[in-house]
Amino acid sequence: MRLARFAVDGDHQIFAGRDGGWVALTGTDGLSMTDLLAEDRRADIAQQIASAPTTALSVRPLDDAATTLDRGDIWGAGLNYRGHSADLNAQQPASGPGSYLRPRSCLIGNGQQISLPSQSKRVTAEAELGLVVGRTCKDVRRHDWRSVIAGVTAVLDMTAEDVIRENPRYIPWAKGFDTFCSVGPQLVSLDEFDDADLRSIRVATVRNGETVAAAPVSEMKYDLGYLVEYFTAGRTIAAGTVICTGTPGAAVISPGDVISSVVEGVGTLSHTVA
Repeated sequence: MRLARFAVDGDHQIFAGRDGGWVALTGTDGLSMTDLLAEDRRADIAQQIASAPTTALSVRPLDDAATTLDRGDIWGAGLNYRGHSADLNAQQPASGPGSYLRPRSCLIGNGQQISLPSQSKRVTAEAELGLVVGRTCKDVRRHDWRSVIAGVTAVLDMTAEDVIRENPRYIPWAKGFDTFCSVGPQLVSLDEFDDADLRSIRVATVRNGETVAAAPVSEMKYDLGYLVEYFTAGRTIAAGTVICTGTPGAAVISPGDVISSVVEGVGTLSHTVA
């Protein structure tokens, strides 16, 4: 199942993908996309999708979709791809991934402009696969991670890299500037991927049409199950939260650039830089 939020009459409505088009879902007022993927709602949504007449399908470009993060927090893993730590000439953490929690105020929708802050002279952008938490959870065991993840999405993560190099304790500050995170453009339910499919997903950071870095999920040092266990250990994670799983590599961005996060089979986010 693929869900996206599109603007309708000054508000946003949730749509489900079918046959290359989109079905407008009813009965979703006040609900998030993760709510719709809960076991008690999934059958109704599937029925709406299947029963919609072909004439009711609308053609809407994913570029017009709003962020998939309609509630919850933004957690992230750092230096999780083996190649990325080498690019930064940094030692990969041995006891667990680097991690951060960032404010929701940094979010922008797909296609919106990234504004470079005056407080940094070197900003990088990183493509990532995002895990969307489907239900409030705590202390999830590694082997049970699928039970709490509703689906996956694409993420574009910006960092004031010069700040991090000065002091790695500044990670949340360096990632919290306005326009520094994009999540979307759709939520793809986890049941569309078996474990082998997930490991083979290719994540690419693309600047001005050129791939700067790319790798499959299998190149992660800490796999998806480990990350869910790690971030839920000892803390309650709210439904709708996105866990950003790390990047295969970052691109330095400058005014005028077009930067994209391409996550195969999941979605593409593209933004211009001001």
